[in-house]
Amino acid sequence: MYRKIMDYLKKWKSSEHRKPLILQGARQVGKTYSILEFGRTCYENVAYFNFETNPKLNETFAENISPDYLIPILSHIAGQTIIREKTLIVFDEVQLCERALTSLKYFCEDAPEYHIIVAGSLLGVAVNRTRFSFPVGKVDMKTLYPMDMEEFMLAMGEEQLVELIKKCFQTDTPMPAALHDAAMQLYRQYLVVGGMPECVMQFIQTKDYILVRNTQNTILASYLNDMSKYNNLSEIKKTRLAYDNITVQLSKKNTRFQYKLIKKGGRASEFENAIEWLCLSGIVSQVYKVEQVKKPLENYRDIDAFKIYVSDLGLLCAKKELLANDILYMVKELDDFKGGMAENYVNVQLSINGYHTYYWESARGAEIDFVIQREGKLIPIEVKSADNTRAKSLKVYMDTYEPDYAIKLSAKNFAFEDRKKIVPLYAAFCI
Repeated sequence: MYRKIMDYLKKWKSSEHRKPLILQGARQVGKTYSILEFGRTCYENVAYFNFETNPKLNETFAENISPDYLIPILSHIAGQTIIREKTLIVFDEVQLCERALTSLKYFCEDAPEYHIIVAGSLLGVAVNRTRFSFPVGKVDMKTLYPMDMEEFMLAMGEEQLVELIKKCFQTDTPMPAALHDAAMQLYRQYLVVGGMPECVMQFIQTKDYILVRNTQNTILASYLNDMSKYNNLSEIKKTRLAYDNITVQLSKKNTRFQYKLIKKGGRASEFENAIEWLCLSGIVSQVYKVEQVKKPLENYRDIDAFKIYVSDLGLLCAKKELLANDILYMVKELDDFKGGMAENYVNVQLSINGYHTYYWESARGAEIDFVIQREGKLIPIEVKSADNTRAKSLKVYMDTYEPDYAIKLSAKNFAFEDRKKIVPLYAAFCI
């Protein structure tokens, strides 16, 4: 399956300023697969080392972390010669070996001709919570997310449809009605299947939603296991409570996160470490409210007002135990959840495209789902789960800030009207 990360990795390989690369992201998003596929296609050989399956590797790094010392030993362990610029060295689950992470500094300074990529599921947690000597300034960093809507459609064999969607997005011309309906159906399938590569692969091969759900439940179980394995004892219960409650809060009319809904009398001081753990692990992301829409948006965020979205739509549906058919046909019983699910979907697509997302609220309660900086301009984004797209809040925002244009995401076909770029939900990846 095509992953966009491959284009980034090829540029990294040929860059004059290449440093050892840290590829981070939540568990099961496809880090190891992408790295090994990149190594297979772009290098003569790959020397792969996994600190989870081979704990003795830690002993090697405990003795000495200079490249001159490590390379001959690593060659011996891998059973193949590590050749400058021709071998890709891979350290997997590197969060389990602090010294391996520190060694990247010396590879950068003393042996830049060796190509190294390290991967870890909980690097953010490990680096933040222990006394790691992190190689600041000596590494390149990239986050891998679950597959986005474009990668999902390509995996489903819809290359021509993807190209047409991109063209219609650029020109604001409607898709042919039949193709628009087909793309909306793919969007609903994506909500059920999500972007975890194993789930997407299973769906392509079997079209069996029950089998996909079993895999999603296994991934959710591994997340819960991580919360116990890589967390302070005092924080485990709070982290699980917070995670369980996030999906509940997405069903509320106001999706702003409230600590008191985790448990009666819940406060920030009690749960903020748990929320931070979930964010650092890549399982969820926080979207802060901005009090004013000015550059840079980060300067105007309200640290006490935020929403939390999960990193994968399929896992969200599995966590809520939603039936595939209920989502595919958007049954009425889901009305309370449709809005939060569509917002979550859009946040995932925007995050994958590298945007820092915020939301805005007026003093009188008008709310814009997302504000992003796109091509140097601050652009509001309104999200509707259906094609009923009357948006009073957007009018309030546009009267207040007079943006160049706004983006409205809904089930409606492409158009441009009254300074609003109308974009179907399936095309959020184009933004």
